[in-house]
Amino acid sequence: MTRTAIYPGSFDPVTNGHLDIIRRGAKITDHLLVAVAKDAGKSPMFSIDERVELLSREIDHIKSQGEVTAKIEVVSFSGLLIDFAKSSNAAMIIRGLRAVTDFEYEFQMTGMNRRMNAEIETVFLMASEKNQFIASSMVKEIAKLDGDISGFVPQLIADALTEKCK
Repeated sequence: MTRTAIYPGSFDPVTNGHLDIIRRGAKITDHLLVAVAKDAGKSPMFSIDERVELLSREIDHIKSQGEVTAKIEVVSFSGLLIDFAKSSNAAMIIRGLRAVTDFEYEFQMTGMNRRMNAEIETVFLMASEKNQFIASSMVKEIAKLDGDISGFVPQLIADALTEKCK
């Protein structure tokens, strides 16, 4: 039996912190769906197609390095995450936590999701020490101000951000 997990997010842009959670999440499941939210309630810098493409390229790089054995697939979704999880036959939702403020939001979201579908578990992975402070919104702000983002995102993403900010 294949255990499927979903790691959802807006991934606008994908950061080193996201990729760390993807690598670690892939170790605890057989099939990881990295689910890019179409309607994340945010004003994304990158279109849904661009986010899926950039993330797919980074996942391909991870796979080519032999870092993971689980099947990883990048997909987009809209609507309620819990409905998408059910339609994908997912057993769990993986969420990354950086700080206490993340926990408060995730705690509420997990409770709501559990009330809607108690069969799907939420698993929290703490951000690694070197990635705890990285937030996509801050990376975008630094890029807009022509700052150095090389320590926060892979080179492909840095190049795409630089191009977007021109």
